[in-house]
Amino acid sequence: MKRLALKLLMAGALLSLPTASFAQAGAAADTPGKTASGLAYTQPKDWAVSVQGAATILVSPEQNLSIAVVDAGDAATAQAAAAKAWSLYKPNAVRPVRLSTPGAAGDGWDERVSISYETSPSERAAVSALAMRSGKSWTVVIIDGAESTMNKRSAAAALIERSLRPAGYVRETFAGKTPHHLTPERIQALRDFVAESAKALDVPGVGIALIDQGKVVYEGGYGVRELGHPEPVDAHTKFMIASNTKGMSTLLLSILADEGKLRWDQKVTDLYPSFRLGSDATTKSTLVRHLVCACTGMPRRDYAFILADSGLPPTDTFRQLSETQPTSTFGELYQYSNLMAAAAGFVGGSLAYPKLELASAYDKAMQTRVFGPLGMHDTTFDFKIGESGDWARPHGFDVDGRMVEMPNHFNHLIVPYRPAGGAWSSAADMARYAQLELSKGVTPEGKRLVSEANILERRKRGVPTGEDSWYGMGLMDEVISGVEVVTHGGTLQGFHSDWWVLPGTGIGAVILTNADSGPAMLAPFLRRLMEVVYDGKPEAAKEVASAAARQKVQAKARRAKLTLPGDPALLADLAAKYRDPELGNTITIGERNGAKWVKAGFIEGPVATRKNADGSTSLVSIAPGAIGVDALIGARNGARTLTIHDSQHDYVYTEVH
Repeated sequence: MKRLALKLLMAGALLSLPTASFAQAGAAADTPGKTASGLAYTQPKDWAVSVQGAATILVSPEQNLSIAVVDAGDAATAQAAAAKAWSLYKPNAVRPVRLSTPGAAGDGWDERVSISYETSPSERAAVSALAMRSGKSWTVVIIDGAESTMNKRSAAAALIERSLRPAGYVRETFAGKTPHHLTPERIQALRDFVAESAKALDVPGVGIALIDQGKVVYEGGYGVRELGHPEPVDAHTKFMIASNTKGMSTLLLSILADEGKLRWDQKVTDLYPSFRLGSDATTKSTLVRHLVCACTGMPRRDYAFILADSGLPPTDTFRQLSETQPTSTFGELYQYSNLMAAAAGFVGGSLAYPKLELASAYDKAMQTRVFGPLGMHDTTFDFKIGESGDWARPHGFDVDGRMVEMPNHFNHLIVPYRPAGGAWSSAADMARYAQLELSKGVTPEGKRLVSEANILERRKRGVPTGEDSWYGMGLMDEVISGVEVVTHGGTLQGFHSDWWVLPGTGIGAVILTNADSGPAMLAPFLRRLMEVVYDGKPEAAKEVASAAARQKVQAKARRAKLTLPGDPALLADLAAKYRDPELGNTITIGERNGAKWVKAGFIEGPVATRKNADGSTSLVSIAPGAIGVDALIGARNGARTLTIHDSQHDYVYTEVH
């Protein structure tokens, strides 16, 4: 359940890789392997593997990304083990350590430490290490290569990391064990864990729901809706649920399939003739299921709508898709795409109400086919309703690492793409949604809303996302300690959530949080649920404690790199306005309350500067929140520029005179 902390840094020139790695052919399928010391790992499909002394080196098909598993042996510290591993893998490499953060022990490892290294924007590189100790022996996993490939191959990287186990380690399994019912004592244990985790991680408020035998056994909340105010979170407090909207959109498609309005393997252009994806060939190949499978090779490009002007119509989804070409073939890789999911919902809405405008048709279809019949009375796409009454405010860390309330303006960016993440909901409503999954399509009142065949189609195992983990259609299916878990998460600025059901047990849970530190409690909560239900080893609390310590270290390290209020000479030389011809929008630089201020699409706030490893300087927005502007200050053809890097794409803004 623990994932490697892969820090994807600013990325350009590809790093040199060991030539021995290129001599091997890629694997025909995911293949179990062992290092010379007996450490178990899995070689991903299409990746090559070679051995270089104590280093087992796995190389991506692009041959510009290496993941080296190094048997480092005895070492006094994790940092010493990492340095030794680098000397064995790439002796001439010189990488100053940027940040070293401890992780939680578990999965056979007595100690874990994640290490990130200094890189420069011109490299466009992902460089990190994970040092893991079992007994006295250290194993170090080194990530070394192109950031764009790391983004594209994230599922393969997760497979390698999650499959690593010390020699002789026997995995914990709950397979075949009878789950405990969620008695009042066990419910209290889970509530206590939520309260303790939220306090440790500075999460102001949490919505909670617990399900046993298909029935809600607890729904309520912990903490407050807004820092500095006493109003408590309850079962009906509204949170933005972000990407959990995707599964609801595919539920709409399931219902429309029951109505005979679509087939999963039908071409999208049969239903929505103006749909276009990159090229004629990919357009003709796109089926309904491809819109929500995260398997078409479409890069995320989220900054395309983060940096966009407000007020765009829903048709902008289809415009952007028409201009984007997949970076891998259909079914080859897991690549998450908000735009594809948005298109799926809008196509569904147009089928249900063809005479209505796209957004209105989708909203009405979701209300009449999903929210209304399922009794989800708190759930809406209307921001006026969402931001009124009993609603949780978003919170995030400020530049000094303090949790503060944030305005919700940033999250309005999702409105034109709302089938991918624009819903508001509550713990009570999300519990009903989870109950529908457990009952395979029957509402809590016993009425069938959707056929078993079409609701289960959404969770069929599609493209792998890591070890024992697959993406379906708006849902993820995982096997954790021998137990199947169907789940999905959601992330927007200051709102983070997840829900889980354990098919066949009648058990489920919902967690909604109103802070950017919320994600750190989600996987540990699932672990705690497993501990309570199956008498598992007590690991969840250690995961939270480790995450809380990591938060503080990361905040301190980020602040130390910033010049605040900013290098005065550089700030004085900035242009007042920059424009990106590709997106057609602008970044403006001005002053507010005597400080430099940036506005870039839905990002707005004061700025600092940061000196990079190669001597270049970046302009960094420092308003609270996990998402902001990090733009390289430069020049091109005699004009001043700001360049923002987004996964596999650069957005170059040039000064406007």
